Amino acid sequence: MAIARFGRQAKRPHGFCLKMTAVAVLGLCFIFVWSMFSSTSSSVVSQRESFDDIAEPVSTNTKPSNSGTQSKKKQMENHESSKEDNRVKVESDLDRKDDKRVNGSVALVVEEEHKSGKKDEKEVAKEKREKGKKLPQGVAKKNDEPKQSEAEDLQKEEEEEEEEEEFLDGEDGIDIDGEDNGDKEGDSDLAESVDQESEEKLEDGGGESRNRGRKRKIKGPLFDPKAHYFWKLCSTRSKHNYMPCIDIESGTTKLQSYRHTERSCPRTSLMCLVPLPHDGYGMPVRWPESKLKILHKNVAHPKLAAFVKKHSWVVESGEYLTFPQNQSEFKGGVLHYLESIEEMVPDIEWGKNIRLVLDIGCTDSSFSASLLDKEVLGLSLGLKDDLVDVAQVALERGFPAVVSPLGTRRLPFPSTAFDAIHCGGCGLSWHSNGGKLLLEMNRILRPGGYFILSTKYESIEEEEAMSRLTASICWNILAHKTDEVSEVGVKIYQKPESNGMYELRRKKYPPLCKENENPDAAWYVPIKTCLHSIPSAIEQHGTEWPEEWPKRLDTYPDWLNDKERVIADTKHWKAIVDKSYLTGVGIDWSNIRNVMDMKAIYGGFAAALSQQKVWVMNVVPVHAPDTLPFIYERGLVGVYHDWCESFGTYPRSYDLLHADHLFSRLKNRCNKPVSIVVEMDRILRPGGWTIIRDKVEILDPLEGILRSLHWEIRMTYAQDKEENALSSFTKKTRY
Repeated sequence: MAIARFGRQAKRPHGFCLKMTAVAVLGLCFIFVWSMFSSTSSSVVSQRESFDDIAEPVSTNTKPSNSGTQSKKKQMENHESSKEDNRVKVESDLDRKDDKRVNGSVALVVEEEHKSGKKDEKEVAKEKREKGKKLPQGVAKKNDEPKQSEAEDLQKEEEEEEEEEEFLDGEDGIDIDGEDNGDKEGDSDLAESVDQESEEKLEDGGGESRNRGRKRKIKGPLFDPKAHYFWKLCSTRSKHNYMPCIDIESGTTKLQSYRHTERSCPRTSLMCLVPLPHDGYGMPVRWPESKLKILHKNVAHPKLAAFVKKHSWVVESGEYLTFPQNQSEFKGGVLHYLESIEEMVPDIEWGKNIRLVLDIGCTDSSFSASLLDKEVLGLSLGLKDDLVDVAQVALERGFPAVVSPLGTRRLPFPSTAFDAIHCGGCGLSWHSNGGKLLLEMNRILRPGGYFILSTKYESIEEEEAMSRLTASICWNILAHKTDEVSEVGVKIYQKPESNGMYELRRKKYPPLCKENENPDAAWYVPIKTCLHSIPSAIEQHGTEWPEEWPKRLDTYPDWLNDKERVIADTKHWKAIVDKSYLTGVGIDWSNIRNVMDMKAIYGGFAAALSQQKVWVMNVVPVHAPDTLPFIYERGLVGVYHDWCESFGTYPRSYDLLHADHLFSRLKNRCNKPVSIVVEMDRILRPGGWTIIRDKVEILDPLEGILRSLHWEIRMTYAQDKEENALSSFTKKTRY
């Protein structure tokens, strides 16, 4: 009715004015409604950015908001108060309940308790437990907490970013006993400056990686101090020998193909505990006795028993596997085999001219054992088709070994790394697929280095194909002889020392690689069908043969730009190892043989242990500067690795893990940082040790996680005035 009346009035003389008034009123209403909706939308966005309870986990596309700068003093005060509020007490259900056995080991079900001083939170948590809500295995349960104001949230983000910039990489000049090592000023910025370079030099090479979670920013602490962790045993086809990125755990494939032909990790990080062998796990035999015998049950495998019956170098004797001296796959013994190689090529002086050897296939660990007696460090490469797990036997005996498929991707080593490569009946078809596998050997072999190929049977076709391939890459055959005693045909090839040989080839196939092709790029990089030029410039590594061992350990080549920093790093770690690690932390070093430095820089930690009866696997993270070539130059071994993924080794491989500010640098890389701790639990032997040096805010919640895994915290030390310098020592108990 009103509308009809309004229409009749509009027809009157003053109707035009009414029309204009109505249009104006409607326009104003529309603007008012639009502004209301726009304001609501923006306020919602602002609230979501300030939610603290979505800090972890966070989407890889989430970016922290920028805010104005605040005084450092105010940030430190806020950090201290936050640290006090977030103090966590962890209690293990294993301490309160009877042990729950699954497959002969303990089912770990651990819950963290959080004391916040707020009654309503405790009541909420209690009600949730009474409702019987269950979490998936290994999932961290977070308690509800009041939402912080936007200003407090932005302050936290800015504080975390500043901590990243001020990251102290353990080079603080402090030893664990609280004494100054005398190199504080000279060492304080060693690793810090190295890691800052890595943020700028993330190109191809050892510092490259897949962009898995790389741009992710975590607001708040790396580990949630209010988390509750529930651990279960992994239920996999490989059982106690499970290697997540090597073994296939899906589908109905037969046992013969239970391993990937290439490294392939599960979509979700490992958040369960690998069980112990079915018959239990015994204290490993100490070195050097382990060279002669190991406990069979520690390396139990379905096909190992059949393997033992067919080979003379390993014998089953009661509960032990024994290894008779000088017994090997080669008749006449391994010592005769090594001597015959040296006779054929006198320049091969084991332990002097030859220090680093890669043993492909790891078919006979007596080869590595005999090399060690000659001061040669042999790294055994366990291949994907090693169903008998002989590489695990080598690790149990105390010999260096790593597991990696050798198919279409490069091995995790830098170029020109090894003095010699040995293939003793490894069963690889080097000439197939365009000779890609041999081209990979050419990449990692030092110029002038030796490729030793021994086999009992080789067809004429295979021999001719191998001859054509080695000629095309200019390898010179130095010796070809069938040993009368061992009945083994041995061929010794040598890689050229200059590019002159490549230029004289009639057929330029395989072609030379492009100049911008980085030969050190190895992480998930396919093998290239090309030849890398021999290094010739003074700034390139591999231009000269290293000094004889042990002089090469402390010799710094001309291509090394930061010699002073390396010298300071060596002195720094020697002081820490001598003053603290060897005497002040309670480690019985007679039980330590296999050691891993999870974040090696220049190999200073390994060099400091060179006089001990241990070997060190130096791991250079793929996001860090590529220092692995220098580690090999020193006569030490190591690999590239991304700690967001599982390491290429068997469970229970190492006696000691060393992590110097590792977690600080992985904060914004891994989707589940807790999975790194789970991986440490997998590769560390029961009764083994872990030395962790990191920031206080990382170590506090980390200790709670380690307790939930039933580890024992043996010693912690933090300097009063330097919150970034802290050392923690944890011992993994036997479960």
